[in-house]
Amino acid sequence: MSKKHPVIAVTGSSGAGTTTVKRAFEHIFIREGIKAAVIEGDSFHRYNRAEMKAKMAEEGLSHFGPRANLFDKLAEVFKTYGETGTGERRYYLHSEEEAAEHNARLGTDKKPGEFTPWEPIPEGTDLMFYEGLHGLVKTDDVDVSQFVDLGIGVVPVVNLEWIQKIHRDNAERGYSADAIVDTILRRMPDYINYITPQFSRTDINFQRVATVDTSNPFIARDIPTPDESFVIIRFADPKKFDIDFPYLINMIPNSFMSRRNTIVVPGGKMGYAMEIILAPIIDRMMEQAKAD
Repeated sequence: MSKKHPVIAVTGSSGAGTTTVKRAFEHIFIREGIKAAVIEGDSFHRYNRAEMKAKMAEEGLSHFGPRANLFDKLAEVFKTYGETGTGERRYYLHSEEEAAEHNARLGTDKKPGEFTPWEPIPEGTDLMFYEGLHGLVKTDDVDVSQFVDLGIGVVPVVNLEWIQKIHRDNAERGYSADAIVDTILRRMPDYINYITPQFSRTDINFQRVATVDTSNPFIARDIPTPDESFVIIRFADPKKFDIDFPYLINMIPNSFMSRRNTIVVPGGKMGYAMEIILAPIIDRMMEQAKAD
């Protein structure tokens, strides 16, 4: 692991809530004047949108597994950044707006669902920030997690995760309920083998648990709101980051300890809890970086 060029990875499956964590980090970076090299997990997919659609039809691939991703390239980027503070990255173009922005910047003619060319990460950044599916993935051939200085997992209980996915894919992408269930079933082996094990390698996990009945996610009419949930925050090693649990309990109303390394907070306080937990950790990482 690097101290001079830290690598932070936020990992969680699609619809898990990694965007909330990303926003918390952005607030910290702005307040502390930290310049981050941002890496998007989607940019390490092996195939563009059209190619992946064909591969799914032909071979049953999922975005969760090694055959559909460049795990070796992701490990190389983390390792190189940790050693030198630079490396290469590209962008996956999700929309017309993103395509227009990057085409104007690079003078290219890429379409949504395609990748920009690989380009150097600008020098002078303070840390690398990754958000995506595979920030701590490990296979027989590649161990991405060994190059991560701070690993954050975002993982709702599985029924809640499925409810979020079903509603998102239906509302935003127009997928039928049957198509969404087929996708969940196709992804399950890769989910079990490559997504779930990452959460045993993280430093901190944020797991959202609903306080309403989610026993059959396939008939749920709506997504439980933050106020209808708790967030379980588990620290793999509280001593590593000098976590002050009495302080957190005092600062976060209605929070409580459930185990010696676990605090439970109201779902509506998730973003706030992330910021007061993560800000001191980031400050310490930056102090160590300057000292090296």
